[in-house]
Amino acid sequence: MTAVKRSGRVRNGTGKQMEQSNKLTGLIVAHNEEDMIEDALKSLDFCDEIVVVLDKCTDGTRKIVEQYTSNILEGAWDIEGVRRNLGIEGCAGPFILELDADERVLPETAEEIRQVVKGGVEGCYKIRFDNYVGHRLVRYGWAGSFGKSAACCLFTKGSKIWGLQRIHPSLEMKNYRHELDGHITHLVDRDLNDMIRRLMWYSDMRALDMVQKPLPRFRTVLRRSCHRFIKALWGRKGYKEGKMGFLLAVMAALFQLFSYYKALFIQEERSAEARRAANGKA
Repeated sequence: MTAVKRSGRVRNGTGKQMEQSNKLTGLIVAHNEEDMIEDALKSLDFCDEIVVVLDKCTDGTRKIVEQYTSNILEGAWDIEGVRRNLGIEGCAGPFILELDADERVLPETAEEIRQVVKGGVEGCYKIRFDNYVGHRLVRYGWAGSFGKSAACCLFTKGSKIWGLQRIHPSLEMKNYRHELDGHITHLVDRDLNDMIRRLMWYSDMRALDMVQKPLPRFRTVLRRSCHRFIKALWGRKGYKEGKMGFLLAVMAALFQLFSYYKALFIQEERSAEARRAANGKA
């Protein structure tokens, strides 16, 4: 992890200085999201402040973010949970709404969130997602590590802590309250090629996490893959989406298998490097 560079004072999207109590902070963690982040920032306009964590950004993301907030944290992190927890620490709070750059808060959901904040009850609140692949709304079939149908993205400080994984970190949550009626729009993938690229990236990161511990047996991985397939297709009602639902189930299963085999290859390469190093010293 590199040093964190913090820019500006805590301000809201309009540049007005804000009080530090009874406020709602919109939080985004981004890496090279110049094509997506502006609409996410616009949808957080109802928040009292916006905090953005820029992770290894090399495109024009920062220039866009600067139009909406001066509260920016910059750095380089290998662990997703670390940068997300850092972003939470940088929020004035006490309520935080955590979005990704490809997510947008609907106006009616924003109003419902404001009412929750006004109530002031500490804890975590789940919000459902309208997931889009291209222009198609896909409501069913999101399961496992390949998608989400709902998430606790509204919470009070101290109620949600991310785990130390590279991708899809675990969550420690306190005081779960209820699920809101509103939705958040999630632009998951542009097309099938986008889905495949995301599967490759997710499994790359998951493999790096897996090699930190003893790998499970293949039969365990195979069982998990089958379970994820069935969960996506039947438990999450992916069959209602037809071919798309079947594809999501396949992706959920392949994520398990690809991650496992990539971890095996990493282990084999590291063992070979260790043997070469030992032979060189002999």
